[in-house]
Amino acid sequence: MIHLDANFLIAGVNRTSGEARAIERWLQRGESLACSTITWSEFLNGPVSPAQIATAREFLSAGFADFEEVHAVRAADLFNGTGRSRRLKFDCLIAAAALVAGADFATCNVDDFRLFVPHGLVLAT
Repeated sequence: MIHLDANFLIAGVNRTSGEARAIERWLQRGESLACSTITWSEFLNGPVSPAQIATAREFLSAGFADFEEVHAVRAADLFNGTGRSRRLKFDCLIAAAALVAGADFATCNVDDFRLFVPHGLVLAT
């Protein structure tokens, strides 16, 4: 399974982007794609069109990971374990969802999420 970040979703609905090609390759090889409900909210904040929302729903074959207590605990561990940067609070929440799901993580913002790799996050390539 691969969890997608909001920026990857935004780029992925542009069918000519590198992210769209990556999504297509992953689906062709049988990967399940999902995102956290936090990521989905970020994506919907847009601006996005109804057609882009429909496209994103099409490739999110594994749907949405609800945010529960186990995710909150993992996010707090990430926040505290990476220097408590307020700038990364939402990234901690999103990374925690991928970690709890046992999913790799696809993002266009590799630099910020690389901080979570020592804590178990696997960046999808």
